[in-house]
Amino acid sequence: MRLRDRLLSLCGAMVLGAGMTGASLAASATVRSGDTIQLGDTVFRLDGIDAPEVDQLCIDDHADSWSCGVEAREQLGKLIGGSAVRCDDLGPDKPLKTRRIGLCTVDGDRVSLNQQMARAGFAVGADPAAKARVKDDVAAAKEALRGLWKGCFVAPAEFRTDKKDGALLGAACRTDRDREIRAVLFPDAPSAPPGCSIKGKFAVRARVTGNIGIYHLQGCPSYPATTEPDRWFCSEDDARAAGFRRAFNCRAPKK
Repeated sequence: MRLRDRLLSLCGAMVLGAGMTGASLAASATVRSGDTIQLGDTVFRLDGIDAPEVDQLCIDDHADSWSCGVEAREQLGKLIGGSAVRCDDLGPDKPLKTRRIGLCTVDGDRVSLNQQMARAGFAVGADPAAKARVKDDVAAAKEALRGLWKGCFVAPAEFRTDKKDGALLGAACRTDRDREIRAVLFPDAPSAPPGCSIKGKFAVRARVTGNIGIYHLQGCPSYPATTEPDRWFCSEDDARAAGFRRAFNCRAPKK
């Protein structure tokens, strides 16, 4: 191959390659959570929105406990259906640099998944500087009491940091039931969501490594002893993104 052809080939690979800021990747999507999808080997967090964590609970409009994080994940799956998704790579995600920030759209749609999740009421705005402009979509969902807004919930960021005194959001929040509501939103022994078996425990000693908690994998000596986890994770990437480190007695899983 001539030098000119080799250079052109290399440049083409750089433009099309995933994991590079400005690149665009289209593929079948695996939904990880209400704001995270995986295309091939690349994981994208949807730019500009923050959806409930998969293990997060909310209260619905009938004052019942509601697995809103699971439903947010299902909502994103429904929006995608079986179609291919294209994500514009906006760079690495700060909480987990192996994950990318994406502006993602189902092939054939004009409106991004970022906006659609906000319009459906299953996500709040996350970053004022984001390229995905969802402020009006979030406001419209709140006004129409769609999705999360029909009930009562805490912002996903406050759930991740265990901020039990954070602001209560949604139409079903009652000031005279504040203590009872927070007990539902932050249960002492949360149930594991489907497909999520990694146990997370908030721990002061984790701060030595710059984390807020420790996660335990099945097969680790510490796993059975962690009888009342504070969080449940579906993958190690999810746990690390939430600020948890692997328990030191856990070996890396065999590949």
